[in-house]
Amino acid sequence: MNIVDSCGWLEYFARGPNATFFAPALEAMDGTLVVPAICLYEVFKSILGQFTRDQALRKMALMKQATVLAALDETLALDAALLSRELKLPLADSVILATARSYNALLWTQDAHFENLDGVRYCVKR
Repeated sequence: MNIVDSCGWLEYFARGPNATFFAPALEAMDGTLVVPAICLYEVFKSILGQFTRDQALRKMALMKQATVLAALDETLALDAALLSRELKLPLADSVILATARSYNALLWTQDAHFENLDGVRYCVKR
């Protein structure tokens, strides 16, 4: 299983310098990509400033081709809170990491908060 952090989706959509790093996880059509719903929120909010609403919705449709994980249940919420306190992570990052860990998924990111953590495939942002 793979989860791509919001920054990875944004990098890929913008065709940024690290887009090729995220491409294997994002382009695999083998059912291994899952998307926490909070990533939909973060990416949609960000790209609304760069694209028309229709273009942004088309990008959301691409994200929704993966399995969207909508549930933030009490276990995941508490796990995220623990990670937030332990690692000093913002809310969304802690939910994304807790989700990745609960699904034994590899988290792909260029967010320095996640550097050197187990279960993370990290690339320095260029």
